[in-house]
Amino acid sequence: MTSSFFYAAAAVAEIAGCFAFWAWLRLDRSAWWLLPGTLSLIVFAVLLTRVDGGFAGRTYAAYGGVYIVASVLWLWLIESRTPDRWDVLGGAICLVGAAIILWGPRQA
Repeated sequence: MTSSFFYAAAAVAEIAGCFAFWAWLRLDRSAWWLLPGTLSLIVFAVLLTRVDGGFAGRTYAAYGGVYIVASVLWLWLIESRTPDRWDVLGGAICLVGAAIILWGPRQA
């Protein structure tokens, strides 16, 4: 449960940080957007280190699925664009992949 919280919080922080750069470069917003964006990306990195994973690569790989689903939610909730069936299907497949990476049986 704790790992799920850190994955979700890290995804929000990463997407918010990246969106700040998007806003600056693509939406012609002020460069001041970079300050909270950079801070948000720092928070993202710290949160991801809190996930209880034995190896960084496996932790990051599983996070990829969470990030994809969080990005689709961002599209819907923040950008007011309804995800289509392909967004939803792709996100579901990614979550299945993340679950396999996280909870698949491992040799000792």
